[in-house]
Amino acid sequence: MQSYLKLIKFDNLLLIALAQLCIKYGLFEPFDIDITLNGFGITLLIIATTSLVAALNVMLYIENKEDTTISISEKTANRLFIIFNVIAVGIGFYLSNIIGWPKLAALFIVVSGVFYIYTTYLKEIIVLKNMIMGIMMALGLISVAIFDLLPAITEQNKASQKVIFLIIVDYAIFAFIMITLREIVKDCLTVDRDHNDGLQTIPITLGKDRTAKLISGLTIIPIGLIIYYVYTYLFSNSTAVVLVLVVLVAPLLYFMFRSWSAENNKDYKVLSLILKLVLFATSLSMLLYQFILK
Repeated sequence: MQSYLKLIKFDNLLLIALAQLCIKYGLFEPFDIDITLNGFGITLLIIATTSLVAALNVMLYIENKEDTTISISEKTANRLFIIFNVIAVGIGFYLSNIIGWPKLAALFIVVSGVFYIYTTYLKEIIVLKNMIMGIMMALGLISVAIFDLLPAITEQNKASQKVIFLIIVDYAIFAFIMITLREIVKDCLTVDRDHNDGLQTIPITLGKDRTAKLISGLTIIPIGLIIYYVYTYLFSNSTAVVLVLVVLVAPLLYFMFRSWSAENNKDYKVLSLILKLVLFATSLSMLLYQFILK
């Protein structure tokens, strides 16, 4: 069972599912936003999007076999890839039809096709390897807006729907940056194994020391985005400002300084954990809007 959970990167799937639920019940429900999906519908959407991500992870394993601790045959992995894709596309087709937007089913097919092209033809582009999971996380968040929010837009509610949609886009951008950083950190943890397997990653290309400095420098971006967001939208609420500074900015500042001097796997494990906790806290922050803005 552990090999299967590692194969589909179950922790990433949980983060996506949590973020989607927080959008639904932290941004939509408390503010009486016009929506399309009920509880069963959002459950299906979560299953579809996480299945698509799981299929991508299986495909990456088939192509690269990066994790030697996974004891699953290629034949079994290929079957799982097909199963996850069928689940994602099948549910996507069903959801698209029940909300009256059948063309949306093509999204799952297109995304699956794009990532197949990536794993077979574009995987040698080093930066894309780290960005791919971030892209999937961002798409997972935006999919909630596409399937639940957009079909319910009318001339009367367009303004309020737009505000919520833009909030989701902001979160999706932040999640993309954080997941990409975490993937680079994880590459630092497996640099020796990747080198022996002949894989090309950022730490192998730049060296772990330079990569640590790169990670530290890139952390300025999410910190800057948070500060801008707080100043623009939450500055009038002192409680919200303090919470954001303590729960998000402070850990990221610690992450930035610690990554600058990271040397061994223990350091990188701590860095990976910090980013995971920040992502977890970011998702939960959506549940606080109902108390901050009302």
